[in-house]
Amino acid sequence: MLVKAVAHHIFRFAIITCCSLFFVIFPQGAVAQDAGFEIMEDEEVFEARVEEVLEQKEMTRENGSKAVLQKLKLKGLEGERKGQEIIFDGTEIDVFAQHVYRRGDKVLVSVSKDVDGNDRYYVTDFVRRGSLYVLAAIFVLFILLIGRWRGLRALLGLVFSFVVILKLIIPSIMAGNNPLSVTLAYALLIIVVSTYLVYGLNKKSTVAVIGTFSGIVIVGAFSVLFTNSARLAGFAQEETVYLVGLMGGTLDLRGLLLAGFVIGALGVLDDITISQVSAVREIYETNPRLARKEIYRKAMRIGVDHIASMVNTLFLAYAGASFSLLLLFTFRQAPFLTFSQVVNNEIIATEIVRTLVGSIGLALAVPITTWLASFSYQKKIYGETAKNEMR
Repeated sequence: MLVKAVAHHIFRFAIITCCSLFFVIFPQGAVAQDAGFEIMEDEEVFEARVEEVLEQKEMTRENGSKAVLQKLKLKGLEGERKGQEIIFDGTEIDVFAQHVYRRGDKVLVSVSKDVDGNDRYYVTDFVRRGSLYVLAAIFVLFILLIGRWRGLRALLGLVFSFVVILKLIIPSIMAGNNPLSVTLAYALLIIVVSTYLVYGLNKKSTVAVIGTFSGIVIVGAFSVLFTNSARLAGFAQEETVYLVGLMGGTLDLRGLLLAGFVIGALGVLDDITISQVSAVREIYETNPRLARKEIYRKAMRIGVDHIASMVNTLFLAYAGASFSLLLLFTFRQAPFLTFSQVVNNEIIATEIVRTLVGSIGLALAVPITTWLASFSYQKKIYGETAKNEMR
């Protein structure tokens, strides 16, 4: 009963805190435009279908690579452009990300005005929502088939996390609030709601919530320390530069970088803390007369294995996301001629800090969570097993 009462109090505290933050941040329904974000109204994007490939030719670039240039007949599919026939002549346009289109393909078309006020059309990309919807449906199906009721709750937790990031964290940051503070506050909400939703209001969930948030605070603290120490400005990613162009000087780039570190570590921390609490519970239920110290020692053996695998998981996840960049460094072109120059580059330094602070938070969350769980499950401090059996 005490554990459930504590869980309810933590849950209510997180909800009230984060809702209060929401109303403070958005007192009058403030939107992103108030922070300096301006919508470009002189450009229109709509969907169209390729009706016919009128012309197609192949060209060879100076570096020897091949490109296929096409002239397309398109038909608008939405808005005022629905049913409109459009001719896009791409035979004289060479772009880096060159796509080859076929009849029936759905594409995105950008419209802008030339100096004379006439419409200029550019096919920018495929419409790929259909494939993404199919993949998402397969994902949901397998989660439900394997996870059943708990799988459904996990999916609801995933949706909740997505909504919090999209509807609360991002608008709050764009409104000019400190990105790290906002992310830590709403990370608590994500941890509490997702954990209790999936695993229920019980001792296991409560300990996991405390352990996960402890790890997140550690990640945040080390992130602040080493982004300042390494002088990371937050300009490493191309999309960040684009955001600066849209929002001017209102965006805290370093804070945005720190927020990304926290969000990136959150999912892994949640997984490992739940696993550690489960390990402690299983050890306790196998032999309830084990001393806290012995339960902790046995559970930490499992925790060390988790740390080893999860650290590698973090590295591989970040390496996979930056794989093209890693390939670039193999060419040994300036300014990436030596290993020290590569490591010193802000893009690489950012990923190193991201991986290491996440791993530190992960490593420290394991003993913290294991100790909390050992203390929570084992109320009494027993002596040696042999002495207990003699009594």
